[in-house]
Amino acid sequence: MEKIVLQRPAIQLVGIKVRTKPQDELDPATAKISPTVQQYFHAGISSKILHRKNPGVTLCVYTEYESDHTGPYTYFIGEEVTSFDDLFEGLTTHTIPAQSYTKFTTASGAMPQVLISAWMDIWKMTSSDFGGERTYHSDFEVHDQRAADRSNTVLDLYVGIEPTA
Repeated sequence: MEKIVLQRPAIQLVGIKVRTKPQDELDPATAKISPTVQQYFHAGISSKILHRKNPGVTLCVYTEYESDHTGPYTYFIGEEVTSFDDLFEGLTTHTIPAQSYTKFTTASGAMPQVLISAWMDIWKMTSSDFGGERTYHSDFEVHDQRAADRSNTVLDLYVGIEPTA
Protein backbone atom coordinates (compact mmCIF):
# COMPACT_ATOMS: atom_id res chain seq x y z
CA MET A 1 0.00 0.00 0.00
CA GLU A 2 1.13 3.51 -0.74
CA LYS A 3 1.16 5.86 2.26
CA ILE A 4 1.56 9.56 2.99
CA VAL A 5 1.08 11.72 6.10
CA LEU A 6 -1.16 14.75 5.62
CA GLN A 7 -3.47 17.19 7.37
CA ARG A 8 -7.21 17.15 6.57
CA PRO A 9 -9.85 19.73 7.48
CA ALA A 10 -13.02 18.68 9.33
CA ILE A 11 -15.54 16.73 7.27
CA GLN A 12 -19.31 16.87 7.92
CA LEU A 13 -21.19 13.68 7.09
CA VAL A 14 -24.79 12.50 7.00
CA GLY A 15 -25.67 8.80 6.98
CA ILE A 16 -26.38 5.90 9.32
CA LYS A 17 -24.37 4.22 12.05
CA VAL A 18 -24.13 1.13 14.21
CA ARG A 19 -22.20 0.24 17.35
CA THR A 20 -20.12 -2.95 17.07
CA LYS A 21 -16.99 -4.71 18.26
CA PRO A 22 -14.26 -6.62 16.42
CA GLN A 23 -15.22 -10.09 17.69
CA ASP A 24 -18.81 -9.59 16.41
CA GLU A 25 -17.52 -8.72 12.93
CA LEU A 26 -15.68 -12.07 12.65
CA ASP A 27 -18.96 -14.02 12.63
CA PRO A 28 -21.55 -13.37 9.89
CA ALA A 29 -24.31 -14.19 12.41
CA THR A 30 -23.28 -11.33 14.72
CA ALA A 31 -21.67 -8.92 12.23
CA LYS A 32 -23.30 -5.50 12.12
CA ILE A 33 -21.24 -3.66 9.51
CA SER A 34 -22.26 -5.73 6.48
CA PRO A 35 -26.01 -5.39 7.21
CA THR A 36 -25.55 -1.64 7.76
CA VAL A 37 -23.75 -1.27 4.43
CA GLN A 38 -26.45 -3.32 2.69
CA GLN A 39 -29.16 -1.16 4.29
CA TYR A 40 -27.37 2.00 3.15
CA PHE A 41 -27.15 0.93 -0.48
CA HIS A 42 -30.34 -1.13 -0.85
CA ALA A 43 -32.53 1.53 0.79
CA GLY A 44 -30.99 4.26 -1.37
CA ILE A 45 -30.02 6.27 1.68
CA SER A 46 -27.55 8.44 -0.23
CA SER A 47 -30.46 9.81 -2.28
CA LYS A 48 -32.08 11.00 0.97
CA ILE A 49 -29.00 13.01 1.96
CA LEU A 50 -29.42 16.69 1.19
CA HIS A 51 -26.57 19.14 0.59
CA ARG A 52 -24.23 16.41 -0.73
CA LYS A 53 -20.77 17.77 -1.46
CA ASN A 54 -19.51 14.89 -3.65
CA PRO A 55 -22.51 12.77 -4.73
CA GLY A 56 -21.60 9.13 -5.10
CA VAL A 57 -18.50 9.29 -2.88
CA THR A 58 -19.20 7.21 0.23
CA LEU A 59 -17.20 7.54 3.44
CA CYS A 60 -17.08 4.73 5.99
CA VAL A 61 -15.91 5.92 9.40
CA TYR A 62 -14.67 4.03 12.45
CA THR A 63 -15.16 6.31 15.46
CA GLU A 64 -16.09 6.52 19.14
CA TYR A 65 -13.47 3.90 19.95
CA GLU A 66 -13.81 2.59 23.49
CA SER A 67 -10.07 1.88 23.60
CA ASP A 68 -8.23 0.98 20.40
CA HIS A 69 -8.95 -1.17 17.33
CA THR A 70 -9.57 -4.20 19.56
CA GLY A 71 -12.48 -2.67 21.52
CA PRO A 72 -16.02 -1.53 20.70
CA TYR A 73 -16.47 1.33 18.22
CA THR A 74 -19.09 3.01 16.05
CA TYR A 75 -19.25 2.38 12.31
CA PHE A 76 -20.73 5.24 10.26
CA ILE A 77 -21.50 5.18 6.52
CA GLY A 78 -22.60 8.23 4.59
CA GLU A 79 -21.64 11.16 2.40
CA GLU A 80 -19.95 14.50 2.96
CA VAL A 81 -22.35 17.44 3.15
CA THR A 82 -22.11 21.20 3.16
CA SER A 83 -24.87 21.55 5.79
CA PHE A 84 -26.62 19.49 8.46
CA ASP A 85 -29.91 21.29 7.71
CA ASP A 86 -33.05 19.36 6.70
CA LEU A 87 -32.14 15.83 7.85
CA PHE A 88 -34.46 13.03 6.76
CA GLU A 89 -35.83 10.86 9.57
CA GLY A 90 -33.50 8.01 10.47
CA LEU A 91 -30.35 9.77 9.30
CA THR A 92 -27.66 10.98 11.65
CA THR A 93 -24.64 13.27 11.47
CA HIS A 94 -20.97 12.85 12.20
CA THR A 95 -18.09 15.28 12.01
CA ILE A 96 -14.63 13.91 11.34
CA PRO A 97 -12.28 16.33 13.10
CA ALA A 98 -9.52 18.28 11.41
CA GLN A 99 -6.39 16.31 12.19
CA SER A 100 -3.31 14.63 10.79
CA TYR A 101 -3.73 11.33 9.02
CA THR A 102 -1.65 8.63 7.48
CA LYS A 103 -3.39 8.00 4.16
CA PHE A 104 -3.05 4.53 2.67
CA THR A 105 -4.02 3.74 -0.92
CA THR A 106 -4.64 0.07 -1.63
CA ALA A 107 -3.53 -1.82 -4.69
CA SER A 108 -6.49 -2.84 -6.85
CA GLY A 109 -8.31 -5.97 -5.81
CA ALA A 110 -11.67 -7.62 -5.27
CA MET A 111 -14.00 -6.38 -2.55
CA PRO A 112 -14.22 -7.08 0.30
CA GLN A 113 -10.82 -8.80 0.37
CA VAL A 114 -8.88 -5.66 -0.66
CA LEU A 115 -10.45 -3.81 2.28
CA ILE A 116 -9.98 -6.64 4.79
CA SER A 117 -6.33 -7.08 3.79
CA ALA A 118 -5.64 -3.36 4.10
CA TRP A 119 -7.07 -3.17 7.63
CA MET A 120 -5.26 -6.35 8.68
CA ASP A 121 -1.98 -4.77 7.55
CA ILE A 122 -2.80 -1.51 9.35
CA TRP A 123 -3.63 -3.31 12.62
CA LYS A 124 -0.11 -4.80 12.62
CA MET A 125 1.61 -1.42 12.22
CA THR A 126 3.54 0.47 14.87
CA SER A 127 3.66 4.20 15.61
CA SER A 128 6.82 4.51 13.54
CA ASP A 129 5.00 2.92 10.57
CA PHE A 130 2.28 5.58 10.89
CA GLY A 131 4.61 8.50 11.52
CA GLY A 132 2.90 9.14 14.86
CA GLU A 133 0.60 7.71 17.51
CA ARG A 134 -2.90 6.69 16.44
CA THR A 135 -5.55 8.99 17.90
CA TYR A 136 -8.46 6.51 17.73
CA HIS A 137 -10.91 9.34 17.11
CA SER A 138 -12.01 8.84 13.50
CA ASP A 139 -10.45 6.63 10.86
CA PHE A 140 -12.18 6.42 7.50
CA GLU A 141 -12.33 4.89 4.04
CA VAL A 142 -13.18 6.70 0.82
CA HIS A 143 -15.23 4.67 -1.66
CA ASP A 144 -15.23 6.75 -4.85
CA GLN A 145 -15.31 5.96 -8.58
CA ARG A 146 -12.31 3.63 -8.10
CA ALA A 147 -14.60 1.36 -6.03
CA ALA A 148 -17.33 1.07 -8.69
CA ASP A 149 -15.89 -2.21 -10.06
CA ARG A 150 -16.03 -4.57 -7.06
CA SER A 151 -13.58 -6.95 -8.77
CA ASN A 152 -11.01 -4.18 -9.29
CA THR A 153 -11.39 -1.77 -6.34
CA VAL A 154 -8.92 0.84 -5.08
CA LEU A 155 -9.59 2.58 -1.76
CA ASP A 156 -8.06 5.34 0.32
CA LEU A 157 -7.94 4.67 4.07
CA TYR A 158 -7.18 7.51 6.50
CA VAL A 159 -5.86 6.66 9.96
CA GLY A 160 -5.88 9.54 12.45
CA ILE A 161 -2.50 10.21 14.06
CA GLU A 162 -0.69 12.63 16.33
CA PRO A 163 2.47 13.15 14.25
CA THR A 164 5.91 12.57 15.72
CA ALA A 165 7.84 15.82 16.03
